[in-house]
Amino acid sequence: MRAEWEPDELIDAWTLTGSDWDLIANKTGVTRLGFTVMLKFYEIEGRFPAYREEVPQAAVTYLGSLVKVEPALFAKYSWRGRTIEYHRAQIRRAYGTRPPTEADEDRWAQWLAQEICPTETNRDRLAAALRRRCRSEKVEPPSTGQVERVIASGCRQFDDAFAATTAGRLGPVVCGRLEELLSRPNVLAELKSDPGPLGLDTLLAEIGKLSTVRALGLDEAVFGSASDRIVAAWRARAARMYPSDFEDCGEPVRYALLAVLCWTRQAELVDGLVELLTGLIHRINARAERRVEKELIGELANVPGKRGIFTKMVDAVLEHPDNTVRDAVYPVVPGGVKTLSALARELKATERAVAERVRYQLRGSYSHYYRRMLAPLLAALEFRCNNNAYRPVMDAIGCSPATRVPTATRSSTQPRRRCRSTGWCRRRGWTASSTATAGSSASRTSCAC
Repeated sequence: MRAEWEPDELIDAWTLTGSDWDLIANKTGVTRLGFTVMLKFYEIEGRFPAYREEVPQAAVTYLGSLVKVEPALFAKYSWRGRTIEYHRAQIRRAYGTRPPTEADEDRWAQWLAQEICPTETNRDRLAAALRRRCRSEKVEPPSTGQVERVIASGCRQFDDAFAATTAGRLGPVVCGRLEELLSRPNVLAELKSDPGPLGLDTLLAEIGKLSTVRALGLDEAVFGSASDRIVAAWRARAARMYPSDFEDCGEPVRYALLAVLCWTRQAELVDGLVELLTGLIHRINARAERRVEKELIGELANVPGKRGIFTKMVDAVLEHPDNTVRDAVYPVVPGGVKTLSALARELKATERAVAERVRYQLRGSYSHYYRRMLAPLLAALEFRCNNNAYRPVMDAIGCSPATRVPTATRSSTQPRRRCRSTGWCRRRGWTASSTATAGSSASRTSCAC
């Protein structure tokens, strides 16, 4: 119970009603005040205070003023003996409640495992749900230690049921693959590891991780009915474990932990590949722009007095229309051929020319070093777009040998996230409001979340 109470809150919660006065009518002195405090505390919290200091001093003072007993006498109220036991029994009869039994605790643990634990992992919220259940059944909630034991028992029952259900859905073939994965040295640690520095080697390493996870053949139906909180809790638990820790677990728990880890890592690897691809493209583009800019800066020299030079050239052409350029124009330009060459380079360095040179540099990068990432990347990701302007690009990706895999085969092992509206959409990175296989007219509607 909170310790601080405002005056109006004390009046609303701690004021004695007509039936309360009937219960304290035959009591006096310390007994009268102690019983009154126990009665109102039980009414508010649904349980008796565990110790004297748990009762707010402001409430003791307020109740003392109501029953005409000095509040300081509450310190003399005995928390052991027949008197307090009689008072507790009298209050229970007044509210129609009873203390909890071992059978109640077993029943509550089973209720938590079946109703609450499938959607909740926070122990404080589980305890609050248990106390609400006790009040609805008119049973005093257990002590703090008993509540913790009931919650632990309920969570353990749910974990066992979740592991058994997951192992059954996986089947013996996938479970055998998980065992093989666990036996391969350093593979599990590599799957858990974050991507390295941005680069081609990191991208290829992440594609290799994704291929390893997809080879397990995890089906969407395995965790289709599981809460995101539960999956996240099991994934966090598996991420902290070493191979020896998995081996110490029972088979159903071991398979469930490995499956959850690999399932969530599969979605994370797809997201990471998209981010790596985007970052790598930006890096290549920026490098090409810097290289072209450096080349242009080295080539270009700002020609001073361009307006005057152009004026002289026009006047010379008009005055000597029949002469050759060498005879008519060169003599009037300061610096002659050298100045004219500098002017030509400066005029040719237009935005379009710069874009063409950047494109040339990009093609050089993609055609050599970075070309190695294209085939495995196209095979690892499924690209979708709802913009008709990019339809030729999508058709080209669909015609690539790396992507000539049946859609059902590729998407059957890829995690998807349910969006707010109807339909499915790929997790982050790709948006789609209408998707269609290249070369077909069939489309499927999904949101652009």
